[in-house]
Amino acid sequence: MHVHLIVSGHVQGVGFRFTAQQKANKYNLLGWVKNNPDGTVELEVEGPEENINLFINELEKGFNRFIQVKHVKQTTSNDEKGYKQFKIKH
Repeated sequence: MHVHLIVSGHVQGVGFRFTAQQKANKYNLLGWVKNNPDGTVELEVEGPEENINLFINELEKGFNRFIQVKHVKQTTSNDEKGYKQFKIKH
């Protein structure tokens, strides 16, 4: 399963990307995360549907007390891109 996410709220400068990487590794997910110029954070994650759902549930709660997620735009497909790891894009 492949999911593309765009997350808005207070999500930059609060450890979002690092925490997303930790959580992705916890759930054995592959993909990437990056900050966008408009203040959103963009992610692509691949892996088992159950693990992705657990990851997204934590993401929607904000991962940590400094992160405030207001909206998550989610696009789901079955076309995996074959990522080898989960990385932070700069």
